[in-house]
Amino acid sequence: MPRLTMKAMVATALVPLMAVPAVAQDYGNYDGYTLRVKLIGGAQYEPLYAEIEKWEEMTGASVEILSRKNHFELDREIKQDIAASTLDWCVGSNHTSFAPQYGSIYTDLREIVSEDALAGFVPLVLEHGTVDGRLVQLPRHSDVSNLFYIKSIFEDADNQAAFRDEYGYDLAPPETWDQVKDQAMFFADPPDFFGTQFVGKDEAITGRFYEMLVAEGGQLFSDDWEPTFNSDAGVRALSFFVDLYEAGAVPVGVPNYLWDDTGLGFASGTVAMNLDWGGWSAFFNDPENSKVAGDIGLIRAPKGSAGIRTGWSGSHTFSVTETCDNKAAAASFVTFLTDYDRQMVEARKGLLPTRTQVWDDAKAEFASDGNDFLVTVFETYQASMAEDAFTPPLIPEWIEVSNVLWPKLQAAMVGDMSPAEALNEAAEEALLVMEDAGYR
Repeated sequence: MPRLTMKAMVATALVPLMAVPAVAQDYGNYDGYTLRVKLIGGAQYEPLYAEIEKWEEMTGASVEILSRKNHFELDREIKQDIAASTLDWCVGSNHTSFAPQYGSIYTDLREIVSEDALAGFVPLVLEHGTVDGRLVQLPRHSDVSNLFYIKSIFEDADNQAAFRDEYGYDLAPPETWDQVKDQAMFFADPPDFFGTQFVGKDEAITGRFYEMLVAEGGQLFSDDWEPTFNSDAGVRALSFFVDLYEAGAVPVGVPNYLWDDTGLGFASGTVAMNLDWGGWSAFFNDPENSKVAGDIGLIRAPKGSAGIRTGWSGSHTFSVTETCDNKAAAASFVTFLTDYDRQMVEARKGLLPTRTQVWDDAKAEFASDGNDFLVTVFETYQASMAEDAFTPPLIPEWIEVSNVLWPKLQAAMVGDMSPAEALNEAAEEALLVMEDAGYR
């Protein structure tokens, strides 16, 4: 099955544009109305929500945040709402990987958001936000991972000499995942310091396995949608995680880690290398939050044995329910949260914009302010978005397949199953999911 890429998105995003001031927009008058919303929570997502009071002041409306959870918990809550017919809220956080599974609960935004408002987005991001011909989500920011590392431990002369003696090559920021494994084992000194870390449950570990599978030359499905991740490439991909866990090169708690755990772990100064999203960049380099501030290196994600860099990607988004009692107010709200000014707020934290102009303007602002770190972040992430990024299959069954796959990945990680056994069992269950969905 061909990989779905985001290269065209960034090819468009890199076209130079003249920076112009954002034009003041009329977001309407909804005096006295209360908009009920369910949002993703977490350290990298929170700064945007401080902007909500500006929308309330502009429109006279108020916002009631019913949920503020990590996306996996929010996904389960939304599915419970669907089952109980309690979709009595208007706006929800969404993601291009999650959206296809929700059926028709979300409104086609082209019916309630003006084309002028949509015109500033990178076209391919809107394409990825379209399900069955309906634009069901406005993109907040895009994601792809790159490798952060603590510079000083790579530059330490004693470390360099010891590493060369043990592994036979020079210690340097890794170009391959085999080098990451060597370096992670070399740096690890549990329980006080670890070579690397990774998320270990829910769709988070499925996505990490998936991108490693691609980097090893494998694929999730054949052209006729038969699961093929239980291949030699799949075993190699899963063994990467298993070997690091068995060696104690990662924290013992990684099978229960999600994104806040890995982000806070790297900021704690106890992890040498961390594959992570751009949204953590400013947090990592903030001395009030991070012990590695001023000592951070960043490179594009390493390559697997197939010569392909890992690059699992997608976009965080906002959607409007079909059952919303005031779609005009909801459309105003999601337009506000994804407009130029709000994307600049998120870009200053390292989040990757989905509006073309923001890429250029944010980088120019960083350079003007002498913020060389965020200039490097944006240049590195632009390159990886243009050349490395690929989405998982944008099909309704992605999360259902993930839900049969990730417990097997976790079981192999902690030694309850071999990698081959785990993947074979997961492939059998995933095949039933695809057959039940009518793919075979």
